Amino acid sequence: MSSTTREAGIIQDELSTYARLAGDFAGDPANAAKVESLARVCADSVRSGGKLLAVGNGGSCADAVHFCEELTGRYRNDRAPIPAIACSDAGHITCVGNDYGFDHIFSRWVNGLGKRGDVLIALSTSGNSANIINAVEAAEANGMHVATLLGKGGGKLAGTGETQWIVPGETSDRIQELHMLILHALVGAIERALGDG
Repeated sequence: MSSTTREAGIIQDELSTYARLAGDFAGDPANAAKVESLARVCADSVRSGGKLLAVGNGGSCADAVHFCEELTGRYRNDRAPIPAIACSDAGHITCVGNDYGFDHIFSRWVNGLGKRGDVLIALSTSGNSANIINAVEAAEANGMHVATLLGKGGGKLAGTGETQWIVPGETSDRIQELHMLILHALVGAIERALGDG
């Protein structure tokens, strides 16, 4: 077998794994119902003057940023911006990381910006990141609706928040791909719930 053929086989396995996981996830109607329910919560928050906050580490931070820019900017249709902020500011992260420790970068941000009626979207492929756990606890203490997108059995965050997904997948990349599928579906559902979709 040539190296080119071997590489194509590895890539095909990657694609097939994603297709299987996405198919299993999409095939469960509870997931669509949960997106629709969370979209209503988010829309109600926005209508009441609230906002959406999102946190994650690494690739999940990039997904949180992506989610928020789809809301403040544009998704598929032109409409009014929707208030959403991802914790990705380098000044905040490095300041808090230096002065209080990396475990507190998101919780201090939630305590500074979050208020009762806001929504926190917390992304963690393992469910065990201390800074995400602390952010969830801070959001709950502030009376926010918490939605957690997790993988690998949910880790320490399993069972937390009012809305939760523990998606299938053995690796962070496949888990993050399913998280992004949820987030894209959620953006569209929020738009429609606000009458903009």
